[in-house]
Amino acid sequence: MRTVDVATLTQNIKEMCIEANHFLSEDMKTAFTKAEQQEKAPLGKQILQQLQQNMDIAGKDMIPICQDTGMAVVFLEVGQDVHLTGGNVEDAVNEGVRQGYVDGYLRKSVVKDPIYRENTKDNTPAIIHYSIVPGDRVRITVAPKGFGSENMSRVFMLKPADGIEGVKNAILTAVKDAGPNVCPPMVVGVGIGGTFEKCALMAKKALTRPVDEHSEIPYVRELEEELLEKINKTGIGPGGLGGSTTALAVNISTYPTHIAGLPVAVNICCHVNRHAVREI
Repeated sequence: MRTVDVATLTQNIKEMCIEANHFLSEDMKTAFTKAEQQEKAPLGKQILQQLQQNMDIAGKDMIPICQDTGMAVVFLEVGQDVHLTGGNVEDAVNEGVRQGYVDGYLRKSVVKDPIYRENTKDNTPAIIHYSIVPGDRVRITVAPKGFGSENMSRVFMLKPADGIEGVKNAILTAVKDAGPNVCPPMVVGVGIGGTFEKCALMAKKALTRPVDEHSEIPYVRELEEELLEKINKTGIGPGGLGGSTTALAVNISTYPTHIAGLPVAVNICCHVNRHAVREI
């Protein structure tokens, strides 16, 4: 049994909130460079170059990549041989988010109530997802999610008879409806199976998977490749102004489901797809 003080969570999450809002992950950097080299539309190439310049300035001058610094989504994968001590885990996570957004001078975008809309002034509470996994480590993923892209996400409760073609149509429908509103080139996270809430959670988590990694399931890998090609043929392009780079990746996760259902969730993220990952 390994003991971890929750203060360690707070410190790491503080740093990760700042990191994710200023620096692109390595897989996203590689994807951007590749996209800029392959984009043939002059305007599309220009926009990709401008987006890269913006990200370079953000890291160099410690200015957020985007003015919408998002609502903090935190995934905690806790090893079953870890004993967390020193306080309440949820309080420790939210304190890390509070410190990150206040001390990091990041925009505070969270309101206390969805109807009465009073700002909490420190970007808390975070959205926290817990899972218990083998081992004695804690894996933390912090993914600040802006709502330009979040607002364009969808859940489709398909019929089993809709099959894989219905799944493809649902994903393409979500992407086409989103169009320029998600600040393309986008990353498309997809969850297939489970229940109403499970597919949505899978779609969210899929966005944090490196964009240069495909599913280990052969048909899912083929589906990811096919849909990326089809999405990039829509012509939406960088900034929604045309081109062949509408998406940088399509990441799909699946899960067993009920005989009477075929849930599909599409969670779209903008071109920066912010996330930071650490293991303690």
